[in-house]
Amino acid sequence: MSGDTITQPHHPSCAPSRAARELGLKRGELDLAVHLGLIRTVPDEGGGGRRVLRSEIERMSSEAGFPDTLRERVKVAGTTQGADLMHVSAGRFTRLARLGLVVPVKWYLNRYRAVVWLYLAEELKQVAADENNAPLLNARRMPEALRAMLDTGVDLRPRNWRGRHRGFLLRLAEDPWESAGALAAFLDPVHIAEIVPDPYERSHLNRFRPGPPTSGAPGSPSAHLAERLMTADDPDEISLLRADLTAVLEEARDRRPAPRPATRRVPAPAHPVLPGPARPEESEPPRGLLSWLRRRARGGAC
Repeated sequence: MSGDTITQPHHPSCAPSRAARELGLKRGELDLAVHLGLIRTVPDEGGGGRRVLRSEIERMSSEAGFPDTLRERVKVAGTTQGADLMHVSAGRFTRLARLGLVVPVKWYLNRYRAVVWLYLAEELKQVAADENNAPLLNARRMPEALRAMLDTGVDLRPRNWRGRHRGFLLRLAEDPWESAGALAAFLDPVHIAEIVPDPYERSHLNRFRPGPPTSGAPGSPSAHLAERLMTADDPDEISLLRADLTAVLEEARDRRPAPRPATRRVPAPAHPVLPGPARPEESEPPRGLLSWLRRRARGGAC
């Protein structure tokens, strides 16, 4: 056997914090760029999360207008800034967001534990520039059907954010089990138990099930709120997630079944032992008789 070793090609990469500095971004902006698919990442071979390929940094750095164009693509706006970009009131902006005309890209909890939705500034400008949206943006009153929906309490912001975040997680998935975990992340444990009744398989699936991107300490009010935002609550959304998860699980099982504990086998004896009737216990001869027998054997008996 020769001493030559075939090695896998090495792709230079760096940690996200280093990549952010080299690209002129804040760490949150880099994360958003990855989320949007603008920058590709690879798993850390040492298990330390994901890393940014050096080739990606070079590619982004060579684009025209760098770094301003990159910053513009990841710039976000809250309700007040978004309303200004779309030239509408803050109240109308919120109503349009609730109806799903604009889709949040991320969120955070403020000090009052209220959800603050953030939107891509670039997308808001595109919505405002679309002439088809002019009636919704400029009309004095919104159409009656839309007002009726708002009166019933419709709010598509959580669902639309979940759809966007689900796409991000699925892009990162590298095998069917990771894809299944990404889908399961948006279903509550009851639905998962119905789809995956086998406890070993369910335990394996949960290894790939990511949590909310933002949360406080486990069990805290912030963590509970983050979990609620992450969990689908619309019947149509739940139905689609269940169907997708069922299909992806079939592929995952075919490719690599979930591990199970090894079954211990007790080896059979080489020669079967046939039980027979118990032999009666023989009592020890009296001491006097033993002495007499020994003397007799030596020829000293009389």
